[in-house]
Amino acid sequence: MTSIDKEQFEFVTLDSAASETIDAPTYSYWKSVFKQFFSRKSTFFMLAILIAIILMSFVYPLFVHCDFSDVSDINDFSKRYVWPNSHYWFGTDKDGRSLFDCVWYGARSSILISVIATVLNMIIGVVIGGIWGISKTVDAIMIEVYNVISNIPQLLIVMVLTYSLGAGFWNMILAFCITGWIGIAYSIRVQILRYRDLEYNLASQILGTSKVKIIVKNLLPQLISVIVTMVSQLLPSYISYEAFLSYFGIGLPITDPSLGRLISNYSSNLTSNAYLFWIPLTILVLVSLPLYIVGQNLADASDPRTHR
Repeated sequence: MTSIDKEQFEFVTLDSAASETIDAPTYSYWKSVFKQFFSRKSTFFMLAILIAIILMSFVYPLFVHCDFSDVSDINDFSKRYVWPNSHYWFGTDKDGRSLFDCVWYGARSSILISVIATVLNMIIGVVIGGIWGISKTVDAIMIEVYNVISNIPQLLIVMVLTYSLGAGFWNMILAFCITGWIGIAYSIRVQILRYRDLEYNLASQILGTSKVKIIVKNLLPQLISVIVTMVSQLLPSYISYEAFLSYFGIGLPITDPSLGRLISNYSSNLTSNAYLFWIPLTILVLVSLPLYIVGQNLADASDPRTHR
């Protein structure tokens, strides 16, 4: 049996304060979210495209004007159907109107409609969905409302409402919002049912915590990634809806430029002077695709299960 050389060891005294200290790295949810979000290479590329388009859409129209009712240059044949060059970057149309000016006007209208409709639908959907999921009385009523509305294609409802309300910026947003929130509310309700009867929520109810506080403090923080995912899907979908409706002439007024209206107006130029059709369509894709990819990356990053 080997002997132990006590001189090789140093005895320490017990430090009660140090023993109570948690020796672990601090965790910040939002710091982890943005770390995960910016760790993807596609985020920087798509975010750069998105920021550039948004800046052009909201800053450039402050200095120029695009009016489809203005045909003052129609008799100036030198300005008609000019292909893209150093002076007219996107070319001109049959009326001598600069396509570059009109594209950014149109992008601004499309983005505004999408953002406003998404924000309104998300607010209504999350509030009603939270009440729907926590209250059994509301659940019995709302599930029947959902069963009726969900059996009708959403696009058909929007088309009928837009046609009934008439062409207009706020009329289109109203058409998007009358029933657009129902699917969001149902998704929130399903998610809340997953967490509603967990032990800590039952304990909060027994202690007398109000249902509103349980929804806000206990349930909604669990649904951040779900909410971000829905936002990332709604933003490009409403841009597509606007383009589709304007293409068929039931969206914005004829004199009000939007990406859908531009694509509709210049669809006859698909074979001749095709740049008039393809440039607005390309900008539409460059708005919708980065919105979706950036939103999906943020949704994945906001899921705590992806944090290291």
